[in-house]
Amino acid sequence: MTTHRARAAKPLADPNRPVERAVNAALVLAVLAGLGWICGMIYTVAGWSM
Repeated sequence: MTTHRARAAKPLADPNRPVERAVNAALVLAVLAGLGWICGMIYTVAGWSM
């Protein structure tokens, strides 16, 4: 089969695609919000024992 050409695989995450950038930004914000919530709960529980 001489007509077959090997193509390089496309990377799954192309940083030039705005949808993926928006999804990544949303994930980062969600992680930060989760960390803030956890820190707030620790602060609240620590305040109860005082």
